[in-house]
Amino acid sequence: MVVKEIERGLTFDDVLLVPRRFPLHSRKEVSIETFFTKKIRLNIPIVSSAMDTVTESEMAITMARHGGIGVIHRFMSIERQAQEVQRVKRAENIIIEKPYTLPFKSTVGKAKELMENYGVGGLLVVEEDGKLKGLVTKRDILFEENYEKPIIDVMTPRERLVVSTRKITLEEAKEIFKKYKVEKLPLVDEEDKVVGLVTAKDIMIKSMYPNAARDQKGRLLVAAAIGIREGYLERAKVLLDASADALVIDVAHGHTDEVIRAVRKLKETFGDIQVVAGNVATPEGFEDLASAGADAVKVGIGPGTVCTTRIVTGVGVPQLTAILSCAEKSIEWGVPIIADGGIRNSGDLVKAIAAGASTVMIGSLLAGTDESPGATISRGGKKYKVYRGMASFYAMLARDFKEDKQIDLDSIVDYAYTSEGVEAYVPYRGRASELLNQLVAALRAGMSYCGARNIRELWNNAKFISLSEAGIKESYPHDVEVIE
Repeated sequence: MVVKEIERGLTFDDVLLVPRRFPLHSRKEVSIETFFTKKIRLNIPIVSSAMDTVTESEMAITMARHGGIGVIHRFMSIERQAQEVQRVKRAENIIIEKPYTLPFKSTVGKAKELMENYGVGGLLVVEEDGKLKGLVTKRDILFEENYEKPIIDVMTPRERLVVSTRKITLEEAKEIFKKYKVEKLPLVDEEDKVVGLVTAKDIMIKSMYPNAARDQKGRLLVAAAIGIREGYLERAKVLLDASADALVIDVAHGHTDEVIRAVRKLKETFGDIQVVAGNVATPEGFEDLASAGADAVKVGIGPGTVCTTRIVTGVGVPQLTAILSCAEKSIEWGVPIIADGGIRNSGDLVKAIAAGASTVMIGSLLAGTDESPGATISRGGKKYKVYRGMASFYAMLARDFKEDKQIDLDSIVDYAYTSEGVEAYVPYRGRASELLNQLVAALRAGMSYCGARNIRELWNNAKFISLSEAGIKESYPHDVEVIE
């Protein structure tokens, strides 16, 4: 019998960070800027997870407006996922380069259909050659009951529109909105063909979120998840065409030959794109994905709130140890760690970053907010939302139904035996923006306790101390009856 040395694995509750001298006047001076991938910079180190009960366009928009990024989940059709990416990209824009248009000979019914599908409040009406003919808004058709009425009868015609050119600046656009009291400013070329659109709403929102994470064109950042099954390259192309800033290979076990091949293939096929791969829990796994070309690696096997991988398979590494063990490889390869899973409170967030993560991916906390997909449920006088692991029984069953696969009894039994997640209720938490503000404030506080002015200093300054059971108990409110 071979005697194997057993290492000790630690997770967030097993340790505390030792306080250090802080050199700044205020916690507000602490910088929490970081990198999501080698090239994508964020203003806060928080990422929403690629789960169907966490991140679609509404969550991703909120994440980016607050300086983070959301990963649109892949458990939907390629076309719908691309639409979700486009919704984020169009949510804020100084110049919308490809505004939604409506053919000149269309009807009121078609206009209503497109506005609902696209989630917009107006459409530019154009001729076949792209020349501007008018503008129709929700206000124009709000009470129109004749869906067959020609759009020309309700739109604002070209001669009554205020237009400009593609070269317009932000300040010039503001002056036009102020002078003419309009809400939308179509941009045309010398042939009067539509080349863009500026809206007063976009300019107003931009000023409301100065800390937003944006691309070079001023659009909100967004990532999108893909798998490694047949057809993943097709999905990747459509998502990149929709302007996704990064592709996230979303599989439970990332240290496999298939994932390594997928990373290389994505790089070979699409060139200089940002690819996130994972999940891994060892330095060997991290290095193999980094050497294959991954621009960030997700670390975490089994720490998620609704993940049962460790119970079902007996495999995993406690999350703090997993991050710490990969940190050296992260620095060596210049590839950021995304700590994925196990974050139950703001203290866990601070510890994950201190251990070497550049960002932290959060699921359960965000699943309870207004912006997550799904309805709010009342149980016993309290509000909840549904949250499920993507390897849970119903998630796998729903996924195959969406992909129009043949579902037979054997498949259902197989799901029941191989599922590695559960469905659960999580407490309703209100708006995601409030939760993000709380997490950010706590992160800055934690960094100040560690004497760190930025995340790199936190990595260097962080000193962990392990806790006994009595120490863990002492960390929580004790010997009192807490008022709820």
